[in-house]
Amino acid sequence: MTEKVHMQNERRNRLLEVANQELARFERQESEFRKKDRKERAAELKLPLDKIELH
Repeated sequence: MTEKVHMQNERRNRLLEVANQELARFERQESEFRKKDRKERAAELKLPLDKIELH
């Protein structure tokens, strides 16, 4: 019985680890996309991007 619970916990922990890795990868991609998008919009509007404070 305890072996079954232990295996279930290991499986759950592995799934959580994979999910966290995927979330981190998605967040990095989203951040890069937003940076690229801001630069493109700033270039189109001829805005000095270095003078704009980003939060």
